[in-house]
Amino acid sequence: MGEPRWLDERQQRAWRSLAAVMLRLPIELERQLRRDAELTHFEYWVLAMLSETADRTLQLSDLAARASASLSRLSHVVTRLEDKGWLRRERCPGDARATNAVLTEAGWDKVVASAPGHVEEVRRLVFDGLDDQGVGELARACDAILERLAKRSFTVT
Repeated sequence: MGEPRWLDERQQRAWRSLAAVMLRLPIELERQLRRDAELTHFEYWVLAMLSETADRTLQLSDLAARASASLSRLSHVVTRLEDKGWLRRERCPGDARATNAVLTEAGWDKVVASAPGHVEEVRRLVFDGLDDQGVGELARACDAILERLAKRSFTVT
């Protein structure tokens, strides 16, 4: 292994800012959702992913990929959401070995009721501090990072 490629001052400043956002933003989003919707951020994310599909249904493996989660983590959350009546599991008609997650009407109602507060918090914490150029720069930076991450194997525990 060669000499480390140390970050220059500008890169170090940018990295520390990004790291601080990665640590603080989830805490703030979690706080708002727990307070206003009695949901964790991940529970909301799972319900939202299902709500955005045409038939409100996804195979668990696809849902895990969209939610950037392991099947094990997703399974625990799906069980909690099932217990609350917000989704159900069904056999996948095209693949007997696969299982689908289906958003129920009660789950749809929960997303619809929770979304306004969540989007307001996202807007307040992220977008209200950016002009149009900043939004474009944020999108480009995140897309570039995600593209690099997509080339790596992804396993979340």
